[in-house]
Amino acid sequence: MEWLWLLAIALMLIGIAGVVLPVLPGTPLLFAGMLLGAWLDDFGKVGVIAVVVLGALAVLAWAIDFVAGILGTKLVGASGYAMAGAGIGGLVGLFGGIPGLILGPVIGAAAGELYARKDAQQAAKAGVAAGLGFVVAMAAKLGITVAMIGVFLFAYFV
Repeated sequence: MEWLWLLAIALMLIGIAGVVLPVLPGTPLLFAGMLLGAWLDDFGKVGVIAVVVLGALAVLAWAIDFVAGILGTKLVGASGYAMAGAGIGGLVGLFGGIPGLILGPVIGAAAGELYARKDAQQAAKAGVAAGLGFVVAMAAKLGITVAMIGVFLFAYFV
């Protein structure tokens, strides 16, 4: 049973690292470790309600990560093509490691805006907005990660 606790803790630590390192699925791994820890204790300390809250926070972090570039382009008045380009670039960027995850939405948004409006300046604005969306998403994921750790520790020790 001790090795399962080690696995739960390892998943949590890798999940925390994954919030900062875009190659790893941070919050899903963090949640998996917390769920395993709750299960190992028969949900006695970390109950079902806490697990549901943790799961909702993990889903929220995933959703923020996915839509950040899209929303960033929308805020600067970019076209629908730029928003779609940011989304597609984010998905394609998953296969390009850290540079792909950062540059995918930026290039996708700029390409979509350039296609729609043929305006290089507006395309650059859309790309920068998608990049800023990535930075905002990273900050939000860090905040959600801290909240998840707080919920888990509170439920476990209080």
